[in-house]
Amino acid sequence: MSKTKTPMTRSQVMKRVKSKDTSIEIMLRKELYKRGLRYQKNVKTIFGHPDIVFKGKKLVVFADSEFWHGKKLREGKSVPKTHTEYWIKKITRNIQRDKEVNQTLKNEGWTILRFWEIDIRKDVSACADMVEKTFKSL
Repeated sequence: MSKTKTPMTRSQVMKRVKSKDTSIEIMLRKELYKRGLRYQKNVKTIFGHPDIVFKGKKLVVFADSEFWHGKKLREGKSVPKTHTEYWIKKITRNIQRDKEVNQTLKNEGWTILRFWEIDIRKDVSACADMVEKTFKSL
């Protein structure tokens, strides 16, 4: 089977990409819940709509995919072969937006944790350890 997709197929695939309740968010949330940490998810009233929020501690957690948040682009890996200019512009804007979100939340007194998808998939327990350690230190 060819990796090349028709524009219509690619469009349908991209429409199914979720912005919340992704598999990595769910993995991390389940691990935190097992540890007795209670949180809110995807809070719209907090700038940047964090994936996981501990309001009382002013702690937010983001679970970022490598593609959408630019890890692979920054490393020079996996630059899209088609519509390259569009994707580079879009992903570069996402990187800038993440920096703006971090700065705004930091200025508002929030502690921010960001995890890459690969790190969550490889060792969700280690990511949860970091959240739990940070949570207990605040």
